[in-house]
Amino acid sequence: MKKLNELYNTKEDVLINDIKINSKEVVHGDLFVCTKGVTADRHDFVEDAIKNGAAAIVASKKIDVTVPVIYVEDTNKELPLLCARFYDHPDKKLKLFGVTGTDGKTSTTTIVQALIGKETCGYMGTNGRSCAKFDKDTNNTTPDSDKIYEYFNDFLEAGCSCVAMEASSESFFRKRIENITFDIGAITNITREHLNIHGTFENYIECKCQLFKQIKKDGYSILNKDDEFYETVRKACVSKNVWTYGKDEDNTLVIKSYEITPNKTDIVYKVFDKEYKIESPLLGEFNVYNLACAILIALASGKTMEEIIPNIKNASVKGRIDVLPNVGQNFTVMVDYAHTPNGIKNILKFVHTLNINRSIVVIGSAGERDFLKRPLMGKTVVENASYAIFTYEDPRSEDPENIIKMMTSEIEDKSKYEVVVDRKEAIERAINLACENDIVLILGKGNETYEKLKTKTIYFNDEEVALKALKTRFKKQKVTQ
Repeated sequence: MKKLNELYNTKEDVLINDIKINSKEVVHGDLFVCTKGVTADRHDFVEDAIKNGAAAIVASKKIDVTVPVIYVEDTNKELPLLCARFYDHPDKKLKLFGVTGTDGKTSTTTIVQALIGKETCGYMGTNGRSCAKFDKDTNNTTPDSDKIYEYFNDFLEAGCSCVAMEASSESFFRKRIENITFDIGAITNITREHLNIHGTFENYIECKCQLFKQIKKDGYSILNKDDEFYETVRKACVSKNVWTYGKDEDNTLVIKSYEITPNKTDIVYKVFDKEYKIESPLLGEFNVYNLACAILIALASGKTMEEIIPNIKNASVKGRIDVLPNVGQNFTVMVDYAHTPNGIKNILKFVHTLNINRSIVVIGSAGERDFLKRPLMGKTVVENASYAIFTYEDPRSEDPENIIKMMTSEIEDKSKYEVVVDRKEAIERAINLACENDIVLILGKGNETYEKLKTKTIYFNDEEVALKALKTRFKKQKVTQ
């Protein structure tokens, strides 16, 4: 809590409990900041904020209200500065590790937390925010400034000394984290994504590179040297320490070899000219790279390989290659968050290294998101899977049938897929189609617990729906037998 005159040069000494930019979340004593979003100008919701108890307003347009108003030139730029003051600059008291990239942000940051330890390292990203003392949801991969500083403060109060956070391209585009300086920045890869926001692929790459312009001079930039855009990212680095990972011998961490089995991955890494044989519970070549990146982050934070290696066994990522329990089936059902062409290709490449019969994929594409990638997603699935079932995934205000038409628009072989618009029915269909030694892959949502429809958001979890469908199928079979 702070008084308004502690935050601004004003005579008003109103007590401020919290800072909010959503009028619906305002409670008595909050300071409401009229930021401007993509579709909404929050100056239009001032009256609602006051009705809900706002004690004061920060605005950039003239408003006529009964509570104190602080006028600033740009509320969006003011928000992170205000939040930093309100929470006494928690970003300066924590070591901050930012991870960007098209795919692998969630996995890499989660692995970093496991390697360093939940007692001292917080996590913030797609799977929420967590440490040893709490595990909570977040609304965005990288939240708005008011939430970011609140969460930083929560991590400090929970005893954390560092935070591994996902730094999405959208957060740089929306300037949510432009005032934050990172101790360590890392990138997983860059492939085509989010062009609905960035307009061009070049703009998207520029937002990814922005992270490396916000690293402390004596901090660390950690880059994937095997990525196509390595040189572009390298030129953006301002820190004196640049570490790389990849298969070539000139990397800081060299991926010497790896063998993937259905249960584990045996890897040989060479780090600073010393080889380490590692057994990882994480599957797939992409996780060999994610783990390599995470190890370098942990090393840059001050950990040693001797401290890191025992913690690798604790690395697991919610919603990534989650295998459902066996209830009598002779096939495998797997749920994964993969939702980009590159992510889809990687996981299908992995499952086909296993001794399987067919891969049956359930997939959709989120509404009000990058529609340009949809045809490529559809082609990638059909070219790399045995059979596909196209369905909806968080259609929001878009017509799900139109989304599916876009996804299937460039597929020539119509015999390799079918359309089941309702996601629950699509999952049930895939499970009922599966035969011995098949893998059913349910992609796009991971462990999310919602489905965003046109008029409402409903509870929905792919794993729960799939498990129920499995139990129904095998209960029927037992009765028939």
